[in-house]
Amino acid sequence: MKIGTPKELYAGEARVAMTPDSALQLQKLGYDCVVETGAGKAAGFSDDAYRAAGVAVLDTATELYANADVIAKVRPPESSEVQRLTPGKTLISFFYPAQNTALLEEAKEKGANVIAMDMVPRISRAQKMDALSSMANIAGYRAVIEAGNQFGRFFTGQVTAAGKVPPAKVLIIGAGVAGLAAIGTATSLGAIVYAFDVRPEVAEQIESMGAQFVYLEFEATQDGAATGGYAAPSSPEFREKQLAKFRELAPEIDIVITTALIPGRDAPKLWLADMVASMKPGSVIIDLAAERGGNCDLTVADQRVVSDNGVIVIGYTDFPSRMAAQSSTLYSTNIRHMMTDLTPAKDGKLVHNMEDDVIRGATVTFEGAITFPPPPPKVQAIAAAKLKEKVKELTHDEKRAKEAADFKAQTTNQVKLLAIGTAVMLLVGAFAPASFMSHFIVFVLACFIGFQVIWGVSHSLHTPLMALTNAISGIVILGALLQIGSGNWLVVTLAALSVLVATINIVGGFLVTRRMLAMFQKS
Repeated sequence: MKIGTPKELYAGEARVAMTPDSALQLQKLGYDCVVETGAGKAAGFSDDAYRAAGVAVLDTATELYANADVIAKVRPPESSEVQRLTPGKTLISFFYPAQNTALLEEAKEKGANVIAMDMVPRISRAQKMDALSSMANIAGYRAVIEAGNQFGRFFTGQVTAAGKVPPAKVLIIGAGVAGLAAIGTATSLGAIVYAFDVRPEVAEQIESMGAQFVYLEFEATQDGAATGGYAAPSSPEFREKQLAKFRELAPEIDIVITTALIPGRDAPKLWLADMVASMKPGSVIIDLAAERGGNCDLTVADQRVVSDNGVIVIGYTDFPSRMAAQSSTLYSTNIRHMMTDLTPAKDGKLVHNMEDDVIRGATVTFEGAITFPPPPPKVQAIAAAKLKEKVKELTHDEKRAKEAADFKAQTTNQVKLLAIGTAVMLLVGAFAPASFMSHFIVFVLACFIGFQVIWGVSHSLHTPLMALTNAISGIVILGALLQIGSGNWLVVTLAALSVLVATINIVGGFLVTRRMLAMFQKS
């Protein structure tokens, strides 16, 4: 079977769904690869690079659609591209079926199988195919770079002979993949970063990356997370508190990056016109939700707008395409992983297993039927906590009875052990000479004391006992020194080994004890 990648028809789209490196991996799965001439030129991949990787370069899209069994694209197909599909062919691309119902109907009528990369379920096994996260990661990074390009100052603070430069203050709204990428980039550039998200569980992630989480004074406990790892719509009360907090922050913030999107809905308005009016001239707003209407009132898709008070509002919708080489590399890897799951035998034959959660979730049309929306995945993203069994609280009399029974059982065990030990000692003493017995009794007592001192103590208390164990090691050294002058080479060897091990134990014990005591001393 052949996998083909045509040139993208969407104006300004520079990405490509197959790179020379991904083509090599696809060939290992048993597929032949074809591309339309010039498909990767905007991303920096020449036709010669594809030929060197064993990819056939075809002159026209018509020829490619006629020869390829699997079509891999980036943007949703145009109507003219859907018309080129035939029954049995498979299309893999971003599709957005909830917004493109007419396109979905056309694909169904053509009998083609369509896999939407934007519908890959967010479960652990599917992370390698999560193209939305791959592109969001790039968009978040590029948003900070674009903001730096538009912003008139440094991100980091500086003290120079020419004067002091304060650090830029950056607010990132929405801490999904794009938001976290923006946080990482902005903090690495030295800015003071604030971040907000309706999902309280991301606060630790934000703070671990060096940003400050913006908390709301909100009495009701509301979890803004929805099934599938996305945010859910907020309640009116929560939204009012949210907007009030943003109005409070707006005069101080230099750069705002908004990433808030809810699947299947228009982008919520979070940065209103009055907030823009209260910002300082020269401030920058990067709206990553511009394609769905934008989070800012002033956002215009694919345009740079300057407000009356000099605030720059960027509504570009092609941030991943502005880093086409990197985006194409990541996206083609997502496609390759999808093809790996679709080719379990690695024999170049596509197996569209609708029992597989990932493949079923991403498939929007199959064998002339619309399969969108998919059923919820069988595997939950978060494992449910096991219910802990409640321990019955004992009464006073029951506690006394239990303690008495435990004491009796412990006493019985100790008596049995003493009886066994005494019997062993009598048995050895009946046959061993008196000189051996004196040493043997000392050895047994040393083992017993060592067991009680070390083994019977909690691990957390071992370090404070180093001083006591050093004393025991000192006794070991003393005994070994008395034996080191023996005429028997085996005794001398064992005695020297004992001195070495005990010395290591003593030196290590003192070092550990000293470090532990230093923790409680003022420097």
